[in-house]
Amino acid sequence: MLRHRLNNKVFTRRRHLSFDVVVALILQKTLKSIQLHLREFFAILGGGAHTVTAGAWTQARAKLRHTAFIELNKVAVIGTFYGNEDQPVELWHGHRLLAIDSSTLRLPNTAAVFEHFGGQVAAKSGVRVPHARLSVLHDCLNRIGIDAVLGGFRQGELSLALSHLEQLRPGDVVLADRGYAGYLFLARLSARGAHFIVRCPLSSFAGADTLYKRARDGASLVVNLPATPACRAQARAEGAPLELKVRFVSVRLPTGQLEVLVSSLLDEEAFPARMFLEAYGRRWSIETYYHQLKSTLELENFSGQSVEAVLQDIHAAVFLSNLESVVSREASRGLPKAGEGGRLHGMKINKAVSFHALKSRVIDLLLGADPPQMVINELRALFLANPISLRPHRNPPRIPPSPLRSLNFQKRVRKIVF
Repeated sequence: MLRHRLNNKVFTRRRHLSFDVVVALILQKTLKSIQLHLREFFAILGGGAHTVTAGAWTQARAKLRHTAFIELNKVAVIGTFYGNEDQPVELWHGHRLLAIDSSTLRLPNTAAVFEHFGGQVAAKSGVRVPHARLSVLHDCLNRIGIDAVLGGFRQGELSLALSHLEQLRPGDVVLADRGYAGYLFLARLSARGAHFIVRCPLSSFAGADTLYKRARDGASLVVNLPATPACRAQARAEGAPLELKVRFVSVRLPTGQLEVLVSSLLDEEAFPARMFLEAYGRRWSIETYYHQLKSTLELENFSGQSVEAVLQDIHAAVFLSNLESVVSREASRGLPKAGEGGRLHGMKINKAVSFHALKSRVIDLLLGADPPQMVINELRALFLANPISLRPHRNPPRIPPSPLRSLNFQKRVRKIVF
């Protein structure tokens, strides 16, 4: 509380909207009206409905800094998950498999939010729509958002990615899409002792163009990649190497499309070309992570209209997503696998059930009188109650986007989970 309150005069007296209650209220995000949510929350917390107005709630959350959720995430989830030697962290051939990517978010349409983050303005009508860019460092195998940064709409994804580099450990393998295929980004990863597998567009590197021209699956080319004149001075100033030894590998996607990846994993015996398709395919986990934040956790349906409220909601959603991943991880080990008991398919946790259960029990977990481990055990039992079948290699054809189809889905088809 002392580190994450607005100043040393707030949260000094014990009121209904104390520091811990405000944190829990933000974590238990709802699409209901603020007044209804407050009544239900205090009915669960105290056995009766306190008279707390929506205005009081708005003033109370303005006294809280969003950095509270960042520290809560780093200490309670990430530090515990990766810091426990007995914790079975899933690795890819002995390496953490991390992805970096960004996504745009539509924000509340207020003057303060637009001024802070920027956005788009319609050419004809002049209507402004605030947007921001969210960048995440994501553990693809363990479904953990290690670091999240929110920047302005005009801020590039490469500049946002720089803030994630401090979270890297030597030996990590970083996956990134074609927008990150530049020498300076690769050199910065190498300077941190991290490996990389990055998708290369045409005309990005000479080695990549060579493999694109060969048009052969499984081709490999090891070259010394010098720093370009444009980034040489910057690399020298940062202490990044001025030359990298990299490996270009061509892979053919199931669609038949040929892609070229650049990597620092040079050993062809330890990392044959066929392994790169599997590794880069894991990058899709960060795409489903953004879908989880935006759809399941209703991230773009913000609970406040200030800049601080936007930041609070985003980092609270990241914390909740990580908490669900950690709690459901052990529960999923009790689910049957394919072939057990004559089963055709294995089973997996139903995210609609797990997130709803977490939402309903987050008050008990953080503020209740019951021991936290007892609440976690009950959560795991709820997770296991309604699993769904795991059907690998399903690849339904993509339907071309349509505004009318999207509107119908949002208004009539889509189910609210959280």
